[in-house]
Amino acid sequence: MKAEFTAIIEEAPEGGYWAICPEVPGANGQGETIDEAKTNLRDAIRLIFEDRISDARRGLPEDAIQTVIAV
Repeated sequence: MKAEFTAIIEEAPEGGYWAICPEVPGANGQGETIDEAKTNLRDAIRLIFEDRISDARRGLPEDAIQTVIAV
């Protein structure tokens, strides 16, 4: 499953670019090129979601139901 998010990219005053994703608080990336900033933002989003899933699963009872929903 793939999801789409908004990437807001701006030129950094010191050179290069920085990017944020308003739908995922704390997700940001930077790079020398726009593509590099987007790649780093994508990685940051993925890491944030992986961490949230791991945190949510910690201590779950064995009979907890885990399923996938599409939005």
